[in-house]
Amino acid sequence: MKRVCLSWSGGKDCAWALMRLRDDPDVEVVKLLTTLDNDYDRINMTTITRRLLRDQAGAVGLPVREVDLPSPCSNEEYASIMGKVTEGLKLKGITHVAFGDLYLQDVREYREKNLQGTGLEPLFPNWKLDTKQLSREMVDNGLKAYIVSVDEKKLTPDFVGREYDARFLDELPKGVDPCGENGEFHSFAFAGPMFHREISVQPGQRFERNGFWYADVYPDD
Repeated sequence: MKRVCLSWSGGKDCAWALMRLRDDPDVEVVKLLTTLDNDYDRINMTTITRRLLRDQAGAVGLPVREVDLPSPCSNEEYASIMGKVTEGLKLKGITHVAFGDLYLQDVREYREKNLQGTGLEPLFPNWKLDTKQLSREMVDNGLKAYIVSVDEKKLTPDFVGREYDARFLDELPKGVDPCGENGEFHSFAFAGPMFHREISVQPGQRFERNGFWYADVYPDD
């Protein structure tokens, strides 16, 4: 039995990876792993706050290992921090770390390199899935997410804050990956077959920072 920690960005791809891992009888997903930006207390490249991250962890029924990173964070600092994290995971009996990546070979090689010598093996449950087909499959199977950031070089501001649904996919410009694998957009997953309950949230105001448009996501309470 593979005891797996899933790298969790809060978006739809890692949520889909969780579902696929849970469908594998040889896998037990025991923990989520998330890095957060110390300056903003949010998951990197998104508006997903620590509270929303914890809401997701509760909704999927898994503990989350939160890793706070300084901003900026040098490669040396990152390696030191993550080295301690992976050591702790191994001591808890975890054998694998899973990632939601789809097809970027350089990203996969980077992840594999970072795990070399840790005693932990990488898993890529979404690897090489056709993103055009996968995007529709996600929507058709009830995965719900809001778009929380977009790269302004790839998408106009009106795409941020929208729900990831069939209309969103239909309106994506040519050349934009429907899963945003090239960094065109990031999402916050709040419902779907991998969740035990839906997280009640709504998108808020849009704002621009460092070449990206963002939309806050607020709990409905």
